[in-house]
Amino acid sequence: MTEFQQKSFWKRPEGVTGAIFLIAIIAGLGVLTVSMLPLLIGALKNVFVLTGLIIALGALLYVVFDPRMRNLVGYMYKSLMRSITSLFVKVDPIAILKGYVGNLENNLLEMKKQVGRLRGQMHKLKEIIINNQKEIRSNLELASEARANNKQNVMILKSRKAGRLQESNMRLEDFYQKMEVLYRVLNKMYENSQILKEDIQDQVMVKEQERQAIHAGNSAMRSAMSIIQGDPDKRALFDAAMEAIAEDVAGKVGEMENFMQVSSKFMESIDLQNGIFEEEGLRMLEEWEQKGTSLILGEEKSSLLRQAHDSGDVLDLQAPMKQPLRDAGHKNQYDAFFDFE
Repeated sequence: MTEFQQKSFWKRPEGVTGAIFLIAIIAGLGVLTVSMLPLLIGALKNVFVLTGLIIALGALLYVVFDPRMRNLVGYMYKSLMRSITSLFVKVDPIAILKGYVGNLENNLLEMKKQVGRLRGQMHKLKEIIINNQKEIRSNLELASEARANNKQNVMILKSRKAGRLQESNMRLEDFYQKMEVLYRVLNKMYENSQILKEDIQDQVMVKEQERQAIHAGNSAMRSAMSIIQGDPDKRALFDAAMEAIAEDVAGKVGEMENFMQVSSKFMESIDLQNGIFEEEGLRMLEEWEQKGTSLILGEEKSSLLRQAHDSGDVLDLQAPMKQPLRDAGHKNQYDAFFDFE
């Protein structure tokens, strides 16, 4: 991701606060104007009052039509709303990212457990399929011998049993393929999420100090002066970049937790002992497969699905879970958010 779209003020938590205050201000002014209308009409007969009202109206129109003054008033209002919102909601992007790191650590531990449980289920299912194949061959051999010995009843019995086992195996192999999709995705998601966590930790460590320095060197007054002069507000740009990172991470953590729920529901639906697989778990997995690009996997999602459906690409269940390591030339996926610096 090389660029980000700055989130509108009205779509942020402080925007909700700002909208509530703005509605309250407009409603209050409306009520005040209506209640004081007779006094205002009488006051207009006074030259000094009339002059003051004209000056006030002119100042208001100046603020409305002058871009710099409008931006300045808007900046002051947004800053005030952000301060009020921060009393009730966490709006500091650094603090939010630290919270996501904790969520990722917990999710990675749970994901590792899920991979272990899934691997065990896949071993059991594979063993059932292999045993069924052996029994199919055995019944077909017995059916062939019965035909040679003109034992029609035995031949029919063994042939039907082989047919039922073959149908069962086809269903089990299809289900094993679904489990393979789940296994490959969980492994890759674990790997990418581990790198994501390290990238976030790096950004938090570096940008926390940098943010403190920027906020100290770019006070609210200096930011306001920059706006009046038409210069970009570095403090606002920095905060917008951090907020964009927090929003991107929120989407990825949400996707990670959603897929863990899908995998958990899928595994809960498995009853290998009785050969029962509930449709709900399968349906959730198929819905995920049909969705668009994954935030965490990116274009790797389509290649993982192709591998899982390729009979020539055999999955090695004995291979240990890969522990991702960032290579020496690894570039933090969020560095590009600060290209303005």
